[in-house]
Amino acid sequence: MKLDVITIFPEYLAPLRAALLGKAIERGLISLTVHDLRDWTHDVHRAVDDSPYGGGPGMVMKPQVWGEALDTVCTGTPRLVVPTPAGRPFTQALAREYAAEEWLVFACGRYEGIDQRVITDAAARMPVDEVSIGDYVLVGGEVAVMVIIEAVARLLPGVLGNPASAEQDSFSDGLLEGPAYTRPEIWRDLPVPDVLRSGNHGAIQRWRRDQALERTFHRRPDLLAALPEHALDKHDRAVLDRLCEEA
Repeated sequence: MKLDVITIFPEYLAPLRAALLGKAIERGLISLTVHDLRDWTHDVHRAVDDSPYGGGPGMVMKPQVWGEALDTVCTGTPRLVVPTPAGRPFTQALAREYAAEEWLVFACGRYEGIDQRVITDAAARMPVDEVSIGDYVLVGGEVAVMVIIEAVARLLPGVLGNPASAEQDSFSDGLLEGPAYTRPEIWRDLPVPDVLRSGNHGAIQRWRRDQALERTFHRRPDLLAALPEHALDKHDRAVLDRLCEEA
């Protein structure tokens, strides 16, 4: 997968070259290029922003600079991703969708954001997504880009040591993942659940499913409400009925 990131703080993206992502880059599974937006400025101050039309606080990133940057970087038809609090929610489903792409370009906004005409112009020649990683506001798009890239990259073949890890993640089946345990069997008088030491794989699988249902019920009932009817079997419904009675 080819990844390009345009930002006024290239050094901010350095963590992407660490840990699993760094290894994936070294192995050629991911190609990552970070571009300095100021390379497309033409004034002595290398300014990338100006005051907003209509007044108001803050500054808006200039369309001239962003337009030239995207013209240079997007020589083909990548998918452009623009992190913004006003975007649609970034989800595991969208991460899987991005993982199927060959080329993603990320535009890191700052201040009050990027002049909207940049998005409109880009959308005329490539797919463009305005995406939010949560209902809060950051000082810039760099952190959001790192979140999105990490979520996408770990779904690529060969990035994770054990591909099954991604299949059992939270949201992979519409539920939150249940609790995990490792050695020792007893730690500070807290034992590992007996079923996990039983060797009964069917019982373990059922226990993990029940734990996922319970955790999702208490923490993210919205996810349960969004599940299709066929996603829950008879045992699942019995577990949820019990939880409703106890609530």
